[in-house]
Amino acid sequence: MEKELLIKTGCDRGLCKHAVGRQDRQLNTYDWLADVPGNTDTTDLVEVQFKHTRKGYYHNVNNLPLKKGDIVAVEANPGHDIGVVSLTGRLAVIQMKKANLKSADDIRRVYRIARPIDMEKYQEAKSREHATMIESRQIAKGLGLQMKIGDVEYQGDCNKAIFYYIADERVDFRQLIKDLAATFHVRIEMKQIGARQEAGLIGGTGPCGRELCCATWMKNFVSVGTSAARHQDISLNPQKLAGMCAKLKCCLNYEVDDYVEAGRRLPAKDIQLQTQDADYYYFKADILAGLITYSTDKNIAANLETITAERAKQIIEMNRQGEKPVSLTADGAKNTPQGPVDLATQENIARFDRAKKKKKKKPRKPQGQGPRNHAQ
Repeated sequence: MEKELLIKTGCDRGLCKHAVGRQDRQLNTYDWLADVPGNTDTTDLVEVQFKHTRKGYYHNVNNLPLKKGDIVAVEANPGHDIGVVSLTGRLAVIQMKKANLKSADDIRRVYRIARPIDMEKYQEAKSREHATMIESRQIAKGLGLQMKIGDVEYQGDCNKAIFYYIADERVDFRQLIKDLAATFHVRIEMKQIGARQEAGLIGGTGPCGRELCCATWMKNFVSVGTSAARHQDISLNPQKLAGMCAKLKCCLNYEVDDYVEAGRRLPAKDIQLQTQDADYYYFKADILAGLITYSTDKNIAANLETITAERAKQIIEMNRQGEKPVSLTADGAKNTPQGPVDLATQENIARFDRAKKKKKKKPRKPQGQGPRNHAQ
């Protein structure tokens, strides 16, 4: 039965080969409705992906049997463009709503599945992009424009080129467009992008070891502030907080809501805990675990004691009533100081400071001297 299902649907263990498609492109999406019967009959919309993260939505007016991974020629202004089908059916409609297309004019038509002559023209266009980018940078520098041309994308028929640029201030590039059109003999389109979008175009690997989020799945960029790092009790080190784009990491926003909610269950940092032995000041906290570490010195780590947030609130309430507990811990026992712990191995790194026991060396026999037989 399992083999028959595999032959009919082309799927195994919940994964469909038509849903995966080409994995060498950014913002790849798994079309988990690809093997559902009648999925493509619900709409003629298809999502087509071009260079890097640029995507567009088109009507399959000719009812072509399109599936994820097909290379198609689509309508452009002017001429046509070449892209790869990334989604079909109902998921394409959902993604189109997320793209916030303002008018129906933004949705054009799919002409045909790309022919060999289309691919030859497309390869010719791609081969010109790098040289065009280098030369366009020199032209912009010669005009004294405060801008950086980050990438160039030629249309599939070589009739138009999109120049992606970054600029901190407004730039008057009217003369630049004239010079670029005269040099490359194509229609010029200037498109301004931010530092985060440039990182998505180029791609790369983040400090977490995974590919950049902006190059794999992120479409909309949300502003990130240093308050997100403060809520998570992260050290405000610019070198560690900045991503590949030299801006604050987008992942700082991923868990900040959980930290804010967990932080509300902790007592304020400026509250002093009083016991019969000493006064304790806030030192650090494990926000998600609900553990707080207190020190007997306000400025340095001294006689550190770690207690739960519930225990800290109990002591605060006792201090308000004029009472002082024997110690911070509920049972009156103090935490025994431990050496620094290596978080990677969870072992005590003080073991390297221990004196090594010297092994007793066995006496070595002199070389060349063996047992002698004495004649009697």
